[in-house]
Amino acid sequence: MQRESSFKPVRCLLATMLCAILLVSPVTVFIFGFHISYPQSFFSFNASISHDQFVLPHSLHTDVSHLQIQLGLLLQQLHNESSESKVLVKFSDQVLRIAISLDKLADSIKKKHQPDKDEVSTVDEDFTDPEEGEGEAEEQVPGGTMFTSGEIRIYISPKQNRQIGKKNFLGVEAITPSIGLACARMATNLDRFMSYKIHGTCPDDSEIAQKLLVRGCDPLPRRRCFTKSPPHYTKPLPINFSLWTQPSNANILWNSYKCKDYSCLVSKETKDRRGFFKCSDCFNLSKQAWDESESAEFTIDEVLSLKPGEIRIGLDFSPTTGTFAAIMRGKNVTIASSTLNLGAPFNEVIALRGLLPLYTSIGSRLPFFDNTLDIIHSTLFLDGWIGAELLQFVLFDWDRVLRPKGLIWIDRFFCHKEDMKLYLDEFKRLGYKPLLWRVVPKTDKLGDELFFSAVLEKPIRG
Repeated sequence: MQRESSFKPVRCLLATMLCAILLVSPVTVFIFGFHISYPQSFFSFNASISHDQFVLPHSLHTDVSHLQIQLGLLLQQLHNESSESKVLVKFSDQVLRIAISLDKLADSIKKKHQPDKDEVSTVDEDFTDPEEGEGEAEEQVPGGTMFTSGEIRIYISPKQNRQIGKKNFLGVEAITPSIGLACARMATNLDRFMSYKIHGTCPDDSEIAQKLLVRGCDPLPRRRCFTKSPPHYTKPLPINFSLWTQPSNANILWNSYKCKDYSCLVSKETKDRRGFFKCSDCFNLSKQAWDESESAEFTIDEVLSLKPGEIRIGLDFSPTTGTFAAIMRGKNVTIASSTLNLGAPFNEVIALRGLLPLYTSIGSRLPFFDNTLDIIHSTLFLDGWIGAELLQFVLFDWDRVLRPKGLIWIDRFFCHKEDMKLYLDEFKRLGYKPLLWRVVPKTDKLGDELFFSAVLEKPIRG
């Protein structure tokens, strides 16, 4: 009786989906069975419909995709149930046959609905800059915001294994592509991002992509187009030269930046119109060492001496072109540099120096497994702008990826004097051992700001 009782919600879910299928199927049969021209207003879709060619309504494709998702969840739930019941096994087989039939229906719809490889996806190409307030305005739309791009609808639908019904090496029968939750609240911009010629060249829309990332549409969906390359790309320099040599202008796509060559990034004459400000001198690669008297409270050698031979891999979470990682490389430490392109080619320059860039937002979960990194260094990204709640999520994510006895190096975190206690309390709540700790005045302002720098050791937790 207990098994039968727990089985009722599953039957109710299937009954709901069967009703939806019964509603979808007659419409599908009617459409596929007759070559009839319907009024454009009937479909509410901006496309020409003739006797030879017609376009299915987006809602039909969406309804089928939603049913596929629900059936996938139901199959997963059934597989998690005990297989001792013959009734349950028989019912699972019936659900699987329905899922296969629905997949065939979806494939048939795609043939009518999906653009050919030489056609453009269903939204007209419009890559004008999104309005600054557009993301915030769309956040008020309920989570059920519908995408109009056929490509994004295809992307988010579960992808069945080649052998339908059989689990792959990951233990699942289908892969559901990842997409950020906030993407649904920014459907207009995401539709722009997913509007391109399939198997063609991707639009030059890195600015739209970064605005989506920063506003929480992360991860972005994958695309089926080829990224543009610099037309006169030259081979990279050997690593012993590339770390401290100015990259070639030919190896960077400058379309998205105010500066159109590297000299603009470093010239004093262009300082007020470079398009970035967080690290005014970080594109100057002429120095082969950190000017540590100005850039940090603690020297790299001072920090490394705290754990002789133990610091091997780590992360620099800063607006950077890789100088910290380049110096650490010379000390046999591998550092990944996590940054955005804040008005300039930060990630491109890191890569051209022969270092590893991570294109991630401050709101992103770090792409590392638990207890793996030896050190995390951060400067200029986190300061007095950040709220306590977001800082907590960032710090606990750092704690997650940092190994026991690993180090967090906070380098010149600055804020107003009256706010410093609030931030210091958040760092103290981690329960780390302070190996180095310093609070000093920030002298380039009116004396109402402070710098906080520290090296903290993660404890071993049971």
